[in-house]
Amino acid sequence: MLFNSIEFIFFFLPITYALYAYTSIKIGKEAGIISLVLASLFFYGWWNPAYLVLLLLSMVFNFQIGKRLGSSPNKKLLCVGVTSNLALIAYYKYAGFLVFNLNTLTGAGINVGDILLPLAISFFTFQQIAYLVDSYRGITKEYNFVHYSLFVSFFPQLIAGPIVHHKEMLPQFDQSARYSFNNNDFAIGISIFAIGLFKKTVLADGIAGYASPAFSAADSGIQLDFFEAWGGALAYTFQLYFDFSGYSDMAIGVARMFGIILPLNFYSPYKATNISEFWKRWHMTLSRFLRDYVYIPLGGNRTGNTSRFKNLFITMLLGGLWHGAGWNFVIWGALHGIYLICNHGWQSIVLAPGNAISKLRSYQFFSWALTFIAVVVSWVFFRAETFTGATSILQSMVGLNGASIPNAIWVRCVDMLPLLSTLPIETKIGGGVYFVMNWVWVIALISISVLMPSTHDLFRKQSGDLTEKPLNNDHAFWPLSRYSASVIWSPTTKWSVICSLALVLGMLTLSQVSEFLYFQF
Repeated sequence: MLFNSIEFIFFFLPITYALYAYTSIKIGKEAGIISLVLASLFFYGWWNPAYLVLLLLSMVFNFQIGKRLGSSPNKKLLCVGVTSNLALIAYYKYAGFLVFNLNTLTGAGINVGDILLPLAISFFTFQQIAYLVDSYRGITKEYNFVHYSLFVSFFPQLIAGPIVHHKEMLPQFDQSARYSFNNNDFAIGISIFAIGLFKKTVLADGIAGYASPAFSAADSGIQLDFFEAWGGALAYTFQLYFDFSGYSDMAIGVARMFGIILPLNFYSPYKATNISEFWKRWHMTLSRFLRDYVYIPLGGNRTGNTSRFKNLFITMLLGGLWHGAGWNFVIWGALHGIYLICNHGWQSIVLAPGNAISKLRSYQFFSWALTFIAVVVSWVFFRAETFTGATSILQSMVGLNGASIPNAIWVRCVDMLPLLSTLPIETKIGGGVYFVMNWVWVIALISISVLMPSTHDLFRKQSGDLTEKPLNNDHAFWPLSRYSASVIWSPTTKWSVICSLALVLGMLTLSQVSEFLYFQF
């Protein structure tokens, strides 16, 4: 069941909310929790009831392991729990990929059949691995299976995150105040949901039509020219961001309607002026998981730069594999590992304390542009179905396959700037409207993502999301300080009109429902 569907908005959500409110008020907190668990399981089983059995078995297994770890920490038991979870992902997500490569190398002819990938297996498995590790460390304990079930299956964040920690959610579930209607929570929640719906259905789906044709053509062997390649790569860059950040906003908004505050998952990542800052802003809960449960256990930066760079690279490789079983995902992760190593090396050599270069506006712009281009290049591997398709697009992006512009547009451009006629650009017949709209969308969305405040900025005075500490804007090309107080959400007529308009525009697209990109991960 999609958040941007008639079934969810007009049936599931209001019925679930009514059931939750009735049971919480009339019967009590525990009844309210049970109603949310049942609704969440129904929500998950809506896609395929067979998935539900796996989710329930996973919850029972991890609850029992975590309960024992909380009572008596045991490293062998922790290894059993973590290994079992990783084995589950390995079978469903990577068995086909591993066997395919083994057959290619050895000609063994092994056949594992068609393995149906359970929905959101990476999200709920990683969430439970974190729970097991935290139980072993004595950070958290859970002895109530119903509460644990809600922690794992809570429907707003079950399918595509944010990846939450037990210590963030259970204290909220235990607060009796959460189980009574709160006008402020509902207003904040539906406003955030409206903004997220607009991001997904209007912005992400609007530009999607210019990303998919470019990548499909490249994967099928068709060579793109310079402008086609950049138009497709940039279109996907913004489609992915507004699709996933829109989903995260909707998840945070729906949860807030029920009085639950989820962690922030995106904070204007395309404003970042270095790749390290990008990863502090992009898919923040996954970055946190990789840092706390992969990078730091590997040794982090405790034993010098060589070890630090190795650990960064391994962590990003695993992050790439987390997203999918394919060599392009491995390359994407490796690229970001290399980016991070270069960034840390540059900062340690050039940006020493007291060096004023980092304060120069020209340097900040150059850093932002370089970071953004590096991210776009990596997204090409992330999106392309084949390695050949990805390399073909990159070749076109550096001009190896020429450049062409629709004749009608070229004539008008040359009339305004005669020097353009000296450039090695060819003209072609037709495609003018497509070309113009592709670049209108790109310019509009880069302006929104770089110059406008994030959802967190809009709701920062309303505790719109969970944040571990105040967010740092020192490495943002367009920092928070540039916005006036008028952009902060408040329960006023102005904001009710703005959010209502976003909700209506988003709902007008419900007849053209499209899945979220991150559902495949």
